[in-house]
Amino acid sequence: MTTKIIWLARTGLAVGIGAAALCLAILPLRQSSAAVAFGVHPGPMSRAAAFARAETLTALGRKIFSDASLSASGLQACASCHDPAHAFGPTSAKPVEMGGKDMNQPGLRAVPTLRYLQAVPSFSEHFYDSEDEGDESVDNGPTGGLTWDGRVDHGADQAKIPLLSPFEMGNKNAADVAAKLRKAPYADAIKAAFGAAVFDNPEDTFNAAAEALATFEQSGPDFYPYSSRYDAFLAGKATLTTQELHGRQLFEDPAKGNCSSCHLSELANDGEPPQFSDFGFLGLAAPRNMAISANSDPNYHDLGLCGPKRTDLAGHAEYCGLFRTPTLRNVALKKSFFHNGYFHTLRDVVSFYATRDSDPGRWYPKKADGTIHKYDDLPEAYWDNLNPDPPFGRKPGDAPALTDPEIDDIVAFLDTLTDADLQPEMNGH
Repeated sequence: MTTKIIWLARTGLAVGIGAAALCLAILPLRQSSAAVAFGVHPGPMSRAAAFARAETLTALGRKIFSDASLSASGLQACASCHDPAHAFGPTSAKPVEMGGKDMNQPGLRAVPTLRYLQAVPSFSEHFYDSEDEGDESVDNGPTGGLTWDGRVDHGADQAKIPLLSPFEMGNKNAADVAAKLRKAPYADAIKAAFGAAVFDNPEDTFNAAAEALATFEQSGPDFYPYSSRYDAFLAGKATLTTQELHGRQLFEDPAKGNCSSCHLSELANDGEPPQFSDFGFLGLAAPRNMAISANSDPNYHDLGLCGPKRTDLAGHAEYCGLFRTPTLRNVALKKSFFHNGYFHTLRDVVSFYATRDSDPGRWYPKKADGTIHKYDDLPEAYWDNLNPDPPFGRKPGDAPALTDPEIDDIVAFLDTLTDADLQPEMNGH
């Protein structure tokens, strides 16, 4: 039943709420990591009751998502960094956002989009994809989980992170959040959804809010509409220009862009729309971004899977420098790219892929002796973790895998991935 419901939502046949949100209310059912909630839950129920509950929690989660009073500053809501009009991502080009009690604490990583997370699997160090050319023995390595380092699996767990982060909404603990929720204008709606006793225990209150946020963040029309021109093209309802078609060809060509090796662009075997991510982890060596305060310390390095935010894999040197592959849906709306927000144009991102190894001096600074400090944000001990596949893997001075016109064509193709409801927000690159 779960598979059928999810297919209905992803193809636009579910009405009002998304299937992933529906499945939050039907337990026990297996579901993707982002679509599993927990906490104050009434247990298994009929499908009709589950739809009603999902609608209730979606409406409640929408209110919580936009409520700045839940932050220590009283100025920051989830929507402050995850703007619904910008694919639930940031509107600014800043590499990190400011937060905390006095709104003066800088973050450590670029804010990712919250759209199209419904298919992210739970984190696994060894992921075997049954759709991988029919061979379930292929180990795709670390895959899945939410956030840049995949350190949480459930949407409700992810929703708690900014509420308690000292450089985001800045609450000290669950009790802080619960106290604010008791005073919220929608407090009665929380009681109606979770029972009057939900406010008796701060952890229950906190879990209830997280579950409502997780349900809202799985609502189909808001978070996974699949309404881009490329989706219409795949459905035979739209055409692409000659440039866009060539860009798609280059995007998928393993000897050129090779982008689709990680950013899957074809319909799945069951006809589901492509997610434009395999949810795996890669080392790409984005240049060190000195606009991030933490990077002023030369001994500080954001190593993704092996820390510092994620601690359970700290002893795995083979994971250092790896970050989860984001979806490219709505990527043309972004104003900063990679986990550290170093790049600010989509064209520069594609150019970096094409010339990282063939022209490192274009991207990395020089050392005191005049040599190029390539991969300057990753200690040399972890360079073996970097992705060597095309368009990477060339030697300095080699011709790049992509010419400038070919880069332009790939960017033109990526423009087709913007959802229809966000088209008016496009301001170029």
